[in-house]
Amino acid sequence: MTIDPRRTALVLIGFQRDYFNEDGILHGVVEESHRVSGTLENTLEFIEAFKDSEMLMVNTPIVFSELYEELENPIGILKTIRDVEAFKQGAPGSEVIDELGAFGDRIVTLPGKKSFNAFSNTKLGETLREHDIDTLVFAGCVTSICVHATALHAFDSGYNVVLLSDCTSSRTAIEQDFFCENVFPLFAEVARSTDLYSTVSG
Repeated sequence: MTIDPRRTALVLIGFQRDYFNEDGILHGVVEESHRVSGTLENTLEFIEAFKDSEMLMVNTPIVFSELYEELENPIGILKTIRDVEAFKQGAPGSEVIDELGAFGDRIVTLPGKKSFNAFSNTKLGETLREHDIDTLVFAGCVTSICVHATALHAFDSGYNVVLLSDCTSSRTAIEQDFFCENVFPLFAEVARSTDLYSTVSG
């Protein structure tokens, strides 16, 4: 497939220490899928390939206050996050991983995400409009939760959506395959990161 980097944004979700560092509180939740897909390695290669292009790159970390006041009667994964005290403001686990930080301001960080959808409570929509973006490429985790919620919102908002199957992780490899093969194709293009490299000079 082909994309126009000038009209495309790479949306990075969940690249924080609690997910990606070995001592991260929720590392065990996605460790298997990370390993099978090569999520981090492939994402870094993708960023390197496009860093000198006009592609917008945005990072949307999720961070909660010390007492998790934002979460009133949470259920499911949000309850787990509160109970294990993951992604807490000021704690190491909430920080963006060093590998992404190494790219400096080439990657624009958009704070404010408090739930699954990265459009909610952030300037993601405004930033995309400012850059005249029409296509969103997704990398990160968890594919079945935050990536899915944000990508579906993007589709409903009129964006072309691309999921990088080798740059995303779910809770298990089986769940990852299911979402890539059965869920995302209903509203998005599913591709490997290398499928887009021919457009680097676009």
